[in-house]
Amino acid sequence: MPDHLPEQYTAVITGGGGIGRALLTRLCRDPRAGRLIVVTRHRAHLEQDTQLEIERLEIVEADVTTESGLQTLSDYLDQTPVHLLLNTIGVLHDGQSDQSVAIAPEKRIERLSFDTLHHAFHVNAATAAMLVSTLIDRMTRHPVIIATLSARVGSIGDNELGGWYAYRASKAALNMLMKTASVEFKRRNPQAIVLCLHPGTTDTELSRPFQARVPQEKLFTPDFVAERLLEVINRRTPEDSGAFYDWNDMLIEW
Repeated sequence: MPDHLPEQYTAVITGGGGIGRALLTRLCRDPRAGRLIVVTRHRAHLEQDTQLEIERLEIVEADVTTESGLQTLSDYLDQTPVHLLLNTIGVLHDGQSDQSVAIAPEKRIERLSFDTLHHAFHVNAATAAMLVSTLIDRMTRHPVIIATLSARVGSIGDNELGGWYAYRASKAALNMLMKTASVEFKRRNPQAIVLCLHPGTTDTELSRPFQARVPQEKLFTPDFVAERLLEVINRRTPEDSGAFYDWNDMLIEW
């Protein structure tokens, strides 16, 4: 668990999908954790998860992809110091979305549209930056870890296959936003660690339509991914802030 953080640290986890719930399950077992605050659009989905220790969680029902949702979270936290911010929110296809936007990975550039680009950038990139912007005054006076789920396909240097235009570009934008935030945190809070994390192909709603060609040994359970990501986070120091790591603790090029 995050040794960089103080005893009884406060964690805020956004997103109630497979990886988010698996991270919550593991954090619930950490005796050093104080307040565990999860932000989700669907409270009932969390409450139905028998793996979670619901009595340990504080559930904030809000959509932090909106200004009103961010304000709801800010009001709930009031002046509570935040030590760990884990953002697991992301969108790849319209099966994950409540919006009336038909979104799917594009194989050809002709499939692009303003609507899909806007939606992908809004959810995958802007939301993470706005979370940090909203909570910044609660993360500048003490050790803090800010980690957000990115994707290897967001690496420009690693792009050999093409396709998936909106998703790739939105994750590249996310990486730049978090890298830039890490530079600012070096001035405002040298105890901060800002990370982008690639979880690998995980058996969740996000990857389900694209699992057919994934070898079984490379399709990970959410619990395995949560365990590995927390290990990666735990190995980091402020000198690593602004980096992009995968689930196997390997640096990914930008």
